[in-house]
Amino acid sequence: MKSPLLTLPGAVPAEGVDEGVAAHYGDLFREQRALADGTGFVDLSHRGVVTVSGPERLGWLHLLLTQHVSDLPPHRATEALILSANGHIEHALYLVDDGETVWAHVEPGTQEALIAYLESMKFFYRVEVADRTADIAVVHLPAGSITEVPDGVVARETPYGRDLFLPRGDLEAYAEKAGPAAGILAHEALRVEQHRPRLGFETDHRTIPHELGWIGGAVHLQKGCYRGQETVARVQNLGKPPRRLVFLHLDGSEVHLPTPGTEIRLADDGPDGRKVGFVTTSVRHFELGPIALALVKRNVPVDARLIAGDTAAAQETVVEP
Repeated sequence: MKSPLLTLPGAVPAEGVDEGVAAHYGDLFREQRALADGTGFVDLSHRGVVTVSGPERLGWLHLLLTQHVSDLPPHRATEALILSANGHIEHALYLVDDGETVWAHVEPGTQEALIAYLESMKFFYRVEVADRTADIAVVHLPAGSITEVPDGVVARETPYGRDLFLPRGDLEAYAEKAGPAAGILAHEALRVEQHRPRLGFETDHRTIPHELGWIGGAVHLQKGCYRGQETVARVQNLGKPPRRLVFLHLDGSEVHLPTPGTEIRLADDGPDGRKVGFVTTSVRHFELGPIALALVKRNVPVDARLIAGDTAAAQETVVEP
């Protein structure tokens, strides 16, 4: 869906999966600084919004999600995944329950497949699943923001800020009060700095939660009864994941960032060495310079110097080997 905020001064449309909102509004680093200082907002109205209502919603979702939600208190934010039968990540949900309805925002374009799966699992449970993307827009307020949340608007309060489920028709009026606007690129730069994985960026068709550090945050280890739980338990108790998420400081002298999918090799082996991983997200940060997230093989030494394509990279551990 194309955001009406693309008409704001300086707005440059985002591309790819984030198409429909602004990549930036003319000054990427200023927008990052504003978010880091707790001011402004990010238009995330392209994200999918799904609700689950009904008296059995929490108990039913508890059977399907990786997170323990059967006793989720109202207004407490959480994250959850849906896995395949083999334990691979299929969906990531960012949830809050308002006492009557569970609200979730998901990656753009994934809501239809998610709803199809949820509908297939309803059976005789008293729940109603709805796609609210057409009438609800997600807006992000950064941590420390003192911008007011409108009455009646559901919000997810997290350490990284608040996600508002705002009526889409109120988006332009709210933007006038909540400014300055920051684009999705500023939001992504802070996400990378915070080592937070994103579905479709840090994941591929075989990613399991342990590889990205989603254990604990989105996967509760003291619950079972969900699809893919056997893989989670086996890796947790008997082994290690084949890959691990790392944070990269990239050589700032390079003009171009390594794009997602760029192969990573050990610097000592040179550009013709064997592939040990790949870049998942790369950004320019207002303080740290060029940085990235990447997936590398678990046995890559934590102190090894790396190269991403032709770019030298120093790694920081996100997921322990």
